[in-house]
Amino acid sequence: MTTEKAAAGTPGRATPRERLLDAAGELFYREGVGIPTDALCKAAGVSKRSMYQLFDSKDAVLEAALERRAPALAARLLPPPDCGLGPRERMLYVFERLEEAARSPDYFGCPYVAAQVELKDPSHAASVVAAQAKRRMLDFFRAEAERAGAADPDLLARQLAVVYDGASTRAGIGADDLRGLAVSTAATLIDAAGSAA
Repeated sequence: MTTEKAAAGTPGRATPRERLLDAAGELFYREGVGIPTDALCKAAGVSKRSMYQLFDSKDAVLEAALERRAPALAARLLPPPDCGLGPRERMLYVFERLEEAARSPDYFGCPYVAAQVELKDPSHAASVVAAQAKRRMLDFFRAEAERAGAADPDLLARQLAVVYDGASTRAGIGADDLRGLAVSTAATLIDAAGSAA
């Protein structure tokens, strides 16, 4: 857990904590969780002493950076509640956003899957945060599958999560071009699940 000791900074200027979390989010995503503390502090323009005043450890920075990223990523991937789409379209919306994101040269896959794979410890605080983010997506798929009338909403949700994680990983390592692939695969699963809408 983080130990926050910093006061709020001047309006319009990022605080050392914010700079650290911004740098951590970028570096951990681009270069992996093994980024040296010195490199992290240099990128953030924060001394190591300041970092350890703000956080107990580099692991705590990773945990906080993943937590901070979750709302923005969810807003980018999940459809707004009042967008007027039916449940099938709402599930496919996620895969359309994934295909769009995967076209960027700065796309390295799902940050939560990457963190979990690198850390290899499900009890690590950052792995717990990543697992919670992945669970929220699974819950979204399950709720929409239920609304769509799928014969087995839990199974469909798990299948869609596997497709999402697999597709994002393959695109993130440059092994596949997702254009049309992720959406059509998800659509096949949704339609085979007996969804009514």
